[in-house]
Amino acid sequence: MCGEGLKVRTALVSVYDKEGIVDFCRTLHQVGVEIISSGGTAEALKKARIPVKEISEITGFPEMLDGRVKTLHPIIHAGILARRTKEHLQQLENNNIKPIDLVVVNLYPFKETLQKTKNFYEIIEKIDIGGPSLVRGAAKNHEYVAVVVSPKQYDKVRNELIQNNAELSRNTLRELAMEAFAETAAYDALISQYFLAKFSLERMPIKFTPTFEKMYDCRYGENYQQKASFYKEPFAIETGVAAARQLNGKELSFNNIFDANAAIELVREFKEPAAAIIKHTNPCGVAVAAGIDKAFADAFACDKLSAFGGIIALNRPCDIKAAKQIISFFNEVVIAPAYDEKAFQELSKKKNLRVLELKGIGAVAGEKGLDFKKVAGGLLLQEKDSATLAKNSLKIVTKKHPNEHEMKSLEFAWVVAKHVKSNAIVLAKGTRTTGIGAGQTSRVDAVKIAIEKARKNAKGSVMASDAFFPFKDSVSIAAKAGITAIIQPGGSLKDADIIKEADKKKIAMVFTGIRHFKH
Repeated sequence: MCGEGLKVRTALVSVYDKEGIVDFCRTLHQVGVEIISSGGTAEALKKARIPVKEISEITGFPEMLDGRVKTLHPIIHAGILARRTKEHLQQLENNNIKPIDLVVVNLYPFKETLQKTKNFYEIIEKIDIGGPSLVRGAAKNHEYVAVVVSPKQYDKVRNELIQNNAELSRNTLRELAMEAFAETAAYDALISQYFLAKFSLERMPIKFTPTFEKMYDCRYGENYQQKASFYKEPFAIETGVAAARQLNGKELSFNNIFDANAAIELVREFKEPAAAIIKHTNPCGVAVAAGIDKAFADAFACDKLSAFGGIIALNRPCDIKAAKQIISFFNEVVIAPAYDEKAFQELSKKKNLRVLELKGIGAVAGEKGLDFKKVAGGLLLQEKDSATLAKNSLKIVTKKHPNEHEMKSLEFAWVVAKHVKSNAIVLAKGTRTTGIGAGQTSRVDAVKIAIEKARKNAKGSVMASDAFFPFKDSVSIAAKAGITAIIQPGGSLKDADIIKEADKKKIAMVFTGIRHFKH
């Protein structure tokens, strides 16, 4: 060490991604750093006339096993791991080993290979061994060794070396080490996830090690006083909010992203043109129609008051008719697979309106996966609720059967209820919601709220409940409001009483046998 910083005299450079490496190494040479390298990296530097020593010259051992063994040698790792103490330096001298002060390594493209091929053996060959070993060694010994793992770091390191006569500050060494450990942890997590998906029979692994990549900082979190950032999964689905492209408006907030996700997940449930308006992750209006403009009009009509300041999702391209409706009131975000030119011009009149393009939003939902929620000191992991309604599994439990129109409406309301916070009640006519009661601690209160939201439209509506009714009071209130049919999971100890009440009120009732709690 020199003063409070590290004087860089020798660098080991071995990179798969060679973007910017020639310019970076040219700077190393200019400030007097000796460069050791291997394979394709050494060739690239020689071609650029930058002096370089091959690792095999240092170790006296050739690359072997089709390149699987290049840097795995005591001379290299001792040079990286030696503390600059008298004892360690003496051991290096006794064994004719030169200290290595800078390690520049980026890893084999395991993630990119997974995205390109399903060939197991090709994937296995892109599991880097030497690279992570070098990175971890340098990061462990960061008091004496700098480690660079990405071309994005080159400018910062290069500028500091030039300004400080080939010296790097202690703060820089720590920052580089921190990023290095994050890089190897994420890399191993991807490999672990691949092996679990391919070979494990256990859906819930003993160790769950997800990894995420930062996309950007949010303006703030749920509230002004909270910092927040948005991260994406390395293999984020094309239909998710992380894949959306922003075309207009100010930056997305933490709450915008969370609500946008809820809106996207809902409209993806439908094959037909569908629109949803979301507030605080709950829908305040959902509709399916022959055209996207009619779907939006019906969704908006459900609860115009709650729609103010909402998030809008469409599963079909936005046309000018829909766009004019959207800008007729204040909303935060609109998401669609595309926008025709006139529609986009119309939406752009609102400078702050966040307009997102998500090409995959029209794809029907149903893919399996894992969902998790953070709690203090732990993590809850579960399979995604991808259950769909099978008509042959429906059980009509009342004397009155729903007619064809009512059954279609019940099926629609049931899908919407899946995306409403429990306790959840959804009223619908045809394929449009008329009232939604969300997130109540009492199911009967959710019924009352949905009816109050629907007002006169409650009469002739059908009702969906995300879970069973514990008492018959909800059925009585529904009957009084003019509801004609109910869909619910069933399974209550009071089922017999509830069915009896439905028969008494001449309401058709269908049991699904599945529940859609959403917390």
